[in-house]
Amino acid sequence: MKTTHMKFVLILLFCFLPSLVLGAPDGTTAQYLDLTTHWVGYAAVGIFVVAYVLAMIEEVIELNKSKPMVLAASLIWVLIAAVYVSGGLDKQAGIAFRSALEGYAELFLFIMVSMAYLNAMEDRGVFDNLRGWLLSRGFSYRKLFWITGAMSFALSSICNNLTTALLMGAVVFAMGKDSRQFLSIACINIVVAANAGGSFSPFGDITTLLVWQSGVVPFADFYALFIPAVINFVVPASIMHFWVPKQQPAAIGKAPVVKRGALAMVILFLLTIITAVCFENFLELPPAAGMLAGLAYLKFLGFYLQKTEPKFEKSQFEHVYKLFDVELPEINKDHKFDVFKSVADLEWDTLLFFYGVMVSVGGLSFIGYLTLISNVLYVGMDPTIANILVGILSAFIDNGTIMFAVLTMHPDISQGQWLLVTLTAGVGGSLLAIGSAAGVGLMGQMKGSYSFGVHLKWMPAILLGFAASIAAHFVLNGRYF
Repeated sequence: MKTTHMKFVLILLFCFLPSLVLGAPDGTTAQYLDLTTHWVGYAAVGIFVVAYVLAMIEEVIELNKSKPMVLAASLIWVLIAAVYVSGGLDKQAGIAFRSALEGYAELFLFIMVSMAYLNAMEDRGVFDNLRGWLLSRGFSYRKLFWITGAMSFALSSICNNLTTALLMGAVVFAMGKDSRQFLSIACINIVVAANAGGSFSPFGDITTLLVWQSGVVPFADFYALFIPAVINFVVPASIMHFWVPKQQPAAIGKAPVVKRGALAMVILFLLTIITAVCFENFLELPPAAGMLAGLAYLKFLGFYLQKTEPKFEKSQFEHVYKLFDVELPEINKDHKFDVFKSVADLEWDTLLFFYGVMVSVGGLSFIGYLTLISNVLYVGMDPTIANILVGILSAFIDNGTIMFAVLTMHPDISQGQWLLVTLTAGVGGSLLAIGSAAGVGLMGQMKGSYSFGVHLKWMPAILLGFAASIAAHFVLNGRYF
């Protein structure tokens, strides 16, 4: 998965690499079992593949994607733990599982706060108002397609791709309610743009952050990937452009008025993102901790809105309603803002699906398959081919995990190749809807308008952009090789 979500958050995802020994909490070392050729390893791969296929055909079989993936995660770790316990290594599987669970918990909390803010802003009419402003400008669906894509690209270079996708997804959902075709293509464009925008910024994506912190690429040299990243976004967008409806959305006379507290929510959401970044960069604390601090901002705002909400007494209007024989509505309840309702409205199926994928991949990594794949890629294989394959693998495996493995191996490659693997791992997740946090988050937010199958139809165009960005890197950045 890309980070996306989080480009900041995923620095902690699966921060354990299968090796010959594992660190235990008491400072001792724990023996590691290589299960890659064991029947448990083969069974775990089979379970994961079956669950993954069931998730991909969710729309056909009408089975929520979280169900097979959560079950797969449980079965994989049961098999692993059984082998370790039978071998007298009682604690090792539990330590590894908790490490994977910690990574998911941080991602879950980040997503929860982001979605809670977006739901709250939707409740206050922020996105309807923005939709009204854009539609009042007379933009066609095609112009809106490019505007939202460009905004996603720009925002994700300074924000994280998950938050960018969720924010822009809410905008296009408000504008594209009357055109399902526009909505689905615009969502794909947002995912591609968000992943591309983070691939050239040292703090824009988990891959760039890991590479920068490792010291193999200086800060300024990352921006050599700017043009390849633009190409990665523009090529598929140019192809999809011709399938975006030519029509203009229905005009509205006046933008809807936002409810009280809307502007404060927008400001607090930006402050929350800043808080998360500062927690990571200056305090060495997980970004999720900063996001939870931001949730506290929203809760205090909700408390203020409740306490200062104008009061209406039923007795003031009761005689009017009785005159027309109409039931008196609960006026206060209609206007009351509830933070926890914003949390309750999260897309829980997607969040649980994300748990299943991440914990399953963590199990396969603990078994030893990630190390095995890394050794195959960088031992006896041309580094260019290996780095392109890393990008393709990042559509299936979290890019933070795979980049951490590559950095741990520290292959003897040129700076140009380090930039290449940074680019491919950063944008490779766009190939599949579940290849990045941006895609997974947006699937949950769109609730059917954007799905795995819809994204898969456009994979050839996205793959063409993937190849074009690699070619551009070799042409423009030859001095680094």
